[in-house]
Amino acid sequence: MPDTKSSREKQARKAERRRAQQDIAEARERVDETEPPDDTPAECYRRGCSEPAAFSVTERYLEDTGKGAVESTALLCVDHTVAEGPANLDRAYDEYLFRIRPIPGVDVEDVA
Repeated sequence: MPDTKSSREKQARKAERRRAQQDIAEARERVDETEPPDDTPAECYRRGCSEPAAFSVTERYLEDTGKGAVESTALLCVDHTVAEGPANLDRAYDEYLFRIRPIPGVDVEDVA
Protein backbone atom coordinates (compact mmCIF):
# COMPACT_ATOMS: atom_id res chain seq x y z
CA MET A 1 0.00 0.00 0.00
CA PRO A 2 1.48 3.35 -1.00
CA ASP A 3 2.28 5.84 1.72
CA THR A 4 -0.46 8.39 1.15
CA LYS A 5 -2.69 10.36 3.44
CA SER A 6 -5.69 8.13 2.75
CA SER A 7 -3.70 4.92 3.33
CA ARG A 8 -2.36 6.27 6.65
CA GLU A 9 -5.90 7.22 7.70
CA LYS A 10 -7.14 3.75 6.71
CA GLN A 11 -4.38 2.10 8.75
CA ALA A 12 -5.19 4.34 11.73
CA ARG A 13 -8.90 3.43 11.52
CA LYS A 14 -8.03 -0.29 11.39
CA ALA A 15 -5.70 0.05 14.38
CA GLU A 16 -8.35 1.95 16.35
CA ARG A 17 -10.94 -0.71 15.50
CA ARG A 18 -8.55 -3.49 16.64
CA ARG A 19 -7.90 -1.64 19.92
CA ALA A 20 -11.64 -1.22 20.51
CA GLN A 21 -12.29 -4.91 19.79
CA GLN A 22 -9.47 -5.90 22.13
CA ASP A 23 -10.86 -3.63 24.89
CA ILE A 24 -14.31 -5.20 24.47
CA ALA A 25 -12.87 -8.72 24.61
CA GLU A 26 -10.91 -7.91 27.78
CA ALA A 27 -13.99 -6.36 29.40
CA ARG A 28 -16.02 -9.47 28.59
CA GLU A 29 -13.37 -11.65 30.23
CA ARG A 30 -13.53 -9.52 33.41
CA VAL A 31 -17.33 -9.37 33.63
CA ASP A 32 -17.49 -12.23 36.17
CA GLU A 33 -14.78 -10.80 38.41
CA THR A 34 -15.91 -9.42 41.72
CA GLU A 35 -14.47 -6.41 43.47
CA PRO A 36 -12.28 -7.29 46.44
CA PRO A 37 -14.05 -6.68 49.73
CA ASP A 38 -13.13 -3.51 51.52
CA ASP A 39 -12.43 -4.75 55.04
CA THR A 40 -11.33 -1.39 56.37
CA PRO A 41 -14.09 0.12 58.46
CA ALA A 42 -14.93 3.66 57.47
CA GLU A 43 -14.46 6.41 60.01
CA CYS A 44 -17.02 9.07 60.76
CA TYR A 45 -16.99 11.91 58.24
CA ARG A 46 -17.06 14.65 60.88
CA ARG A 47 -13.77 16.39 61.51
CA GLY A 48 -12.02 15.27 64.66
CA CYS A 49 -14.15 12.13 65.08
CA SER A 50 -12.40 8.78 64.77
CA GLU A 51 -15.41 6.64 65.67
CA PRO A 52 -16.41 3.96 63.14
CA ALA A 53 -19.15 5.00 60.73
CA ALA A 54 -22.48 3.24 61.28
CA PHE A 55 -24.88 5.12 58.99
CA SER A 56 -24.91 6.61 55.52
CA VAL A 57 -26.71 9.99 55.43
CA THR A 58 -27.73 11.28 51.99
CA GLU A 59 -29.36 14.56 51.02
CA ARG A 60 -30.37 15.57 47.47
CA TYR A 61 -31.30 19.20 46.76
CA LEU A 62 -31.02 21.86 44.07
CA GLU A 63 -27.67 23.58 43.72
CA ASP A 64 -27.41 27.31 44.42
CA THR A 65 -27.97 28.23 40.77
CA GLY A 66 -31.09 26.04 40.58
CA LYS A 67 -29.81 24.42 37.37
CA GLY A 68 -29.31 20.91 38.73
CA ALA A 69 -29.44 18.60 41.67
CA VAL A 70 -26.67 17.96 44.17
CA GLU A 71 -26.47 14.73 46.12
CA SER A 72 -24.18 14.52 49.11
CA THR A 73 -23.55 11.45 51.21
CA ALA A 74 -21.65 11.26 54.49
CA LEU A 75 -20.75 8.24 56.59
CA LEU A 76 -21.41 9.08 60.22
CA CYS A 77 -21.00 7.46 63.62
CA VAL A 78 -24.05 6.85 65.82
CA ASP A 79 -23.69 10.06 67.84
CA HIS A 80 -23.32 12.32 64.80
CA THR A 81 -26.17 10.55 62.99
CA VAL A 82 -28.49 11.30 65.93
CA ALA A 83 -27.60 14.99 65.62
CA GLU A 84 -27.98 15.05 61.82
CA GLY A 85 -30.95 16.61 60.07
CA PRO A 86 -31.90 18.14 56.73
CA ALA A 87 -29.59 21.08 56.01
CA ASN A 88 -30.84 22.29 52.64
CA LEU A 89 -34.62 22.52 52.97
CA ASP A 90 -34.51 25.97 51.40
CA ARG A 91 -33.37 24.26 48.18
CA ALA A 92 -35.84 21.36 48.29
CA TYR A 93 -37.61 20.39 45.07
CA ASP A 94 -39.92 17.59 43.86
CA GLU A 95 -37.18 14.95 44.09
CA TYR A 96 -35.66 16.26 47.32
CA LEU A 97 -34.27 13.44 49.46
CA PHE A 98 -33.04 13.11 53.01
CA ARG A 99 -32.23 9.51 53.90
CA ILE A 100 -30.41 7.74 56.71
CA ARG A 101 -29.45 4.11 56.14
CA PRO A 102 -27.38 1.72 58.22
CA ILE A 103 -24.11 0.70 56.59
CA PRO A 104 -24.40 -2.96 55.53
CA GLY A 105 -22.28 -5.27 57.65
CA VAL A 106 -21.90 -2.81 60.53
CA ASP A 107 -23.54 -3.92 63.74
CA VAL A 108 -24.87 -0.74 65.32
CA GLU A 109 -24.90 -2.40 68.74
CA ASP A 110 -21.13 -2.96 68.52
CA VAL A 111 -20.30 0.64 67.62
CA ALA A 112 -22.77 2.33 69.95
